[in-house]
Amino acid sequence: MATALFRTAPAARAALRASAMKPGVAALASTSFTRGKATLPDLSYDYGALEPYISGQIMELHHKGHHQTYVNGLNSALETIAEAKATNNEIAAAAVAPLLNFHGGGHTNHTLFWENLAPANRGGGGEPDGALKAAVDRDFGSFATLKKQVNAALAGIQGSGWVWLAKDKTAGTLQVVTRANQDPVTGTHVPLLGIDAWEHAYYLQYQNRKAEYFNNIWNVVNWATVSKRLEAA
Repeated sequence: MATALFRTAPAARAALRASAMKPGVAALASTSFTRGKATLPDLSYDYGALEPYISGQIMELHHKGHHQTYVNGLNSALETIAEAKATNNEIAAAAVAPLLNFHGGGHTNHTLFWENLAPANRGGGGEPDGALKAAVDRDFGSFATLKKQVNAALAGIQGSGWVWLAKDKTAGTLQVVTRANQDPVTGTHVPLLGIDAWEHAYYLQYQNRKAEYFNNIWNVVNWATVSKRLEAA
């Protein structure tokens, strides 16, 4: 799960301190730092298991290609920061903050994204139930309204970004939030469900019909994972 997103050195924590001017970097602080480096997480399903809603070709390219790029970029940024720290060059460490935010956010967002999905015959799709359903009904009126709000937010993204169903810990409510590029959800918001609106998430299959992708991905949402995140939030 998300607690094992990172396996890296204490230099990462120093990177967070040196990069304090970039709030999005703080998302890395909630992940575990042990030995080694950040690694690409395994999927709990085959690349083709989400078809016909997301093709196996897209899943393989998205996971092995794009996500691996974020992992590599994160490790490179952390190495640069460690080198700068070793020479007490705080300016050089801080200069890497944008790369740490982008690649660290990309790694975090995608790891959560894979966990958000499940094959239709293994719990994917349908509607939330239990405490999650009660929270959705309370804050949005209905699941149908939530879907409309999320899809409208996705359609409104100009360029690349993400839309998240998140819990606002201060207000105690569920909210739909948008993040540009690979900026992670941080601060008082806890990410529960994220949908990737970058073209690499859908273009090979849907081309310019991104609204179709936004509608179809609901058929493979893993509501059990979303419910667990809400319980832990």
